Amino acid sequence: MYKRIVIPITMAALCISSSSCVARQAKTGELMKLTKWERGIKVESRKDEKGFAYFWFYEWHLFDAVAKGEHTHGSHSWQWSVDEQGTMAKMDSPWLKMRVEATQDGAAMTLDITNTTDYDWPDIAAIIPCFNPGDPAKVQERNPMFLDKDHEHTYFFGRDGLDLIKGQYPREIHFNHDYRPVIMGWKKERGDGHFVFSEKWPTSDRDAYAGLLARESQDRRWSMAIAWESFLSAQGHNPWDCMHLSVRVGPLKQGQSRTIRGRMYLLEGSKEDCLRRFEKDFSKKTGGANGS
Repeated sequence: MYKRIVIPITMAALCISSSSCVARQAKTGELMKLTKWERGIKVESRKDEKGFAYFWFYEWHLFDAVAKGEHTHGSHSWQWSVDEQGTMAKMDSPWLKMRVEATQDGAAMTLDITNTTDYDWPDIAAIIPCFNPGDPAKVQERNPMFLDKDHEHTYFFGRDGLDLIKGQYPREIHFNHDYRPVIMGWKKERGDGHFVFSEKWPTSDRDAYAGLLARESQDRRWSMAIAWESFLSAQGHNPWDCMHLSVRVGPLKQGQSRTIRGRMYLLEGSKEDCLRRFEKDFSKKTGGANGS
């Protein structure tokens, strides 16, 4: 009697488990694939080999974040792990943790950061990840459709919506409008009133109003974008043909921690498609993540 009861239940459990496995596999096929890259994570389409981009976490510090100074070097020497399905990537260090989860249109990011320095970080403390089409020194790994050499396909979120990052200086930095007075009032390290990074990243008079930085492919059929719910600046067209949307990690007192959400978008579609996903993920109103 005991066996006759157990066997059907076990078989039912196996059927349920098998169905779940099939469902998970089907879902996995619809998600982007994550793999480890030498400087972070690669995000790629499972359906079209043309769709891929790289996430370097992270390249720079701004305004006393992590290290004292107006502008200091970050690092990429973190230990990343990716699950067998390529749907979840994690980085875990004593003071910095990152979780990246594949989605149908890119990846969802969760950053946990703790101030382990001996000073409080100011409101405008920020770190700068690099979202890029690949290392220029490794041409075979680069994504040619996202290079934007003519500076006609990369957009930040300006006062009136998506605004082309191009002008007299394509590498201009567009600061978060909400923090512009504090940023400009920062006691500069240089004696001439300019930031130490002003030669490579001149300060633009066009501010950013939401944490979104997007790029369309040369044929405008694909888009890549990065978004953070808390940001300080948007900037692009660096030597790696990359995009820098800084994560605002301040204010953060000694010993305190903070969690910040972000998204990477990689999809067949326009910059407007990225914008719609951004608004859905972060806010119902235009403007999305405003840095608060």
